[in-house]
Amino acid sequence: MKNIIVFASGGGSNAQKIMEYARQEKAYNVAAIFTNNSNAGVLQKAAEYNVPTVVFTREDMENGSLLSKVQQYNPDLIVLAGFLWKFPTDIIEAYPNRVINIHPALLPAYGGKGMYGMHVHRAVHTNKEKESGITVHFVNNNYDEGNIILQEKVAIEECLSPEEVAVKVLELEHEHLPKVIEKLLNNLKM
Repeated sequence: MKNIIVFASGGGSNAQKIMEYARQEKAYNVAAIFTNNSNAGVLQKAAEYNVPTVVFTREDMENGSLLSKVQQYNPDLIVLAGFLWKFPTDIIEAYPNRVINIHPALLPAYGGKGMYGMHVHRAVHTNKEKESGITVHFVNNNYDEGNIILQEKVAIEECLSPEEVAVKVLELEHEHLPKVIEKLLNNLKM
């Protein structure tokens, strides 16, 4: 069975859906959850699924020890699911076309530094967009600029607040991300 590692900084609802899907479908193994936040809700979710966790610092990213920690889990794919820091170049280079991210908008719109979570949904709502969605893409050295793997849209004209937009977009994330991971793993040449 192929291994994945999930990086998350917050509550971990996407990580939870990935672990749930992996367990139910026996599609892949979530080898570990990595987080830069020792208080992240994702740690509790990982514990509920008996998935090992690694909490790391910015120093770990800068001195190369994070790459060593990642390599210990022998990942076939690395998934950024609500991970808020710029991803380290040494890991991207060690795992070419094996690091993916999910973004809560239809890239290239509403992407780039500082565009994450509610910042994205507020901008989408303020600009009175008729639709929003998700983008799953490969990670490169620039925020939200890697090749797109999947985009899914949802109508948001009825949404009265950024929070309502967020709910609709999160539903798409939960529905599609675990399946995209499985499809990518099935297509990887090992």
